[in-house]
Amino acid sequence: MKNYVLKTKRLGLRNWTDDDLIPFAEMCADPEVMRHFPKILTRQESDALVGRLQKHFNEYGFCYFAVDVLSSNEFVGFTGLAHQTWESEYTPCVDIGWRLKRSAWGKGYATEAAAACLDVAFQKFEIREVLAFATDTNHPSIHVMEKIGMQNMGTVQHPKIAGDPRFKHCVVYSYRNQED
Repeated sequence: MKNYVLKTKRLGLRNWTDDDLIPFAEMCADPEVMRHFPKILTRQESDALVGRLQKHFNEYGFCYFAVDVLSSNEFVGFTGLAHQTWESEYTPCVDIGWRLKRSAWGKGYATEAAAACLDVAFQKFEIREVLAFATDTNHPSIHVMEKIGMQNMGTVQHPKIAGDPRFKHCVVYSYRNQED
């Protein structure tokens, strides 16, 4: 039985294990999945990202969690929270992010998992504000941000896309703890 940090009606969110390395690398090597990112990831880059996420989880109790479909136990990607420190007017911050493999698209998983992550951000981790960043071309992610109640704050030039002709900038969305 997997140790889920968070469960929704259909999904389990958890820390990463070695069993996730191959399916995660396959997902991050898919050009369609990575279309709104600077590049696909090599196996080494993908494994290193999982290592950073595990370290973040150990330090803070949250990360971009590995996501499983509970009915099938299938790994479908990640959704979660992470500290961001790259230099901008919006950072440092805690952001929410997601990446799902193609077979999981269009099923509402990103919205379901992201909404649950927002709930625990405020209730369990006492975070006051969560931001989300997406390239201006990433309309599916922007739609998820809007569906979970985030508000458009403007745009920012993310250093990882600077100079990439495919992307103009990143949009920034925010969700603040309603109790503040």
